[in-house]
Amino acid sequence: MKPTVFAVSILLVGALSTVVVAQTAAVTHNTWASGTPLPTPVVGAAAAVLEGQIYVVGGFNGSSYLPDTQIYNPATDSWSTGVPLPIPGDGGVDGAAAAVVNNVLYVIGGSETLGGSPVINTVWAYSPKTKAWSSKAAMPTPRSAPAAVVVNGRIYVIGGWNGVFSGNGLATVESYNPATNTWTEESPLLVGKWMPTAGVFGTKAAGYTIAAPDGAAGCCPGNFTGDNEAYSVATNTWSSLNADPTARAYGCFGTIGSELYIAGGTDAQGPAINVTESFKLSKDAWKTLAPIPQATIYPGWATYKGQLYCFGGWDAWNGNVLNNVQIYQP
Repeated sequence: MKPTVFAVSILLVGALSTVVVAQTAAVTHNTWASGTPLPTPVVGAAAAVLEGQIYVVGGFNGSSYLPDTQIYNPATDSWSTGVPLPIPGDGGVDGAAAAVVNNVLYVIGGSETLGGSPVINTVWAYSPKTKAWSSKAAMPTPRSAPAAVVVNGRIYVIGGWNGVFSGNGLATVESYNPATNTWTEESPLLVGKWMPTAGVFGTKAAGYTIAAPDGAAGCCPGNFTGDNEAYSVATNTWSSLNADPTARAYGCFGTIGSELYIAGGTDAQGPAINVTESFKLSKDAWKTLAPIPQATIYPGWATYKGQLYCFGGWDAWNGNVLNNVQIYQP
């Protein structure tokens, strides 16, 4: 644990001097903390950071898919209600991907039908200026449970599930350019999989690499894979990396600094696991970290100011829907 740091300033007024001491809270590394619980427990929600707040959109509450937007403010550890997705009737969405580009939140794909099939290719965009959702160009490949990351102002949607229960995970990778409202097909994954994780490494000058570990190659227990792949944005090619020692899908994940952090998930469509690991691309190496306190499957996730946030999820496959907010400090 780092010691508490004191910042000292001296104010001189005439012959008088005043010493002002400001105390900065010490950071305890490799630890988990709890936030104020979700107002509505959800699993499979899409989450992303917009204007310093984390938008948790849609998800499954145990009986129906929701269009709700729940907004978490990390600064005040409090919740507010946002504008719901404009899905006709009482419909909602589960298993969508979320990303923010140029201060606009995008919610992509997922499913609007209980049971997860059929899957959809809908793209919704939310502007905090207009406080309204608008429809954008549909994703070419309908799917649920992909991963999504942003590189150079484009959203890369990776893998996913096509809604066919006897089918395999998708290897499909497509990128969306919000500036032109267009989609581009990119080189596919080496291994098709749904609910992989993904993280971005590198710089604009040195070039960017997307790492995509984990996921489920098929529909059933036994098909979960630790397969780990690197995508070169510059060359549009994939290569193999060291596999995750804990083969899993549906984890909470995000890149902080030079490492991708992954917590929870499931390795067999059964109980949730509490394993937390990090992957460092520069060393192609994995490290085991402090376990997530409440094991969870398919939470919403986001990173903000050097911390990983995990929202809700299941405690077991098709189990209890959680309202936990779990926050990891690397």
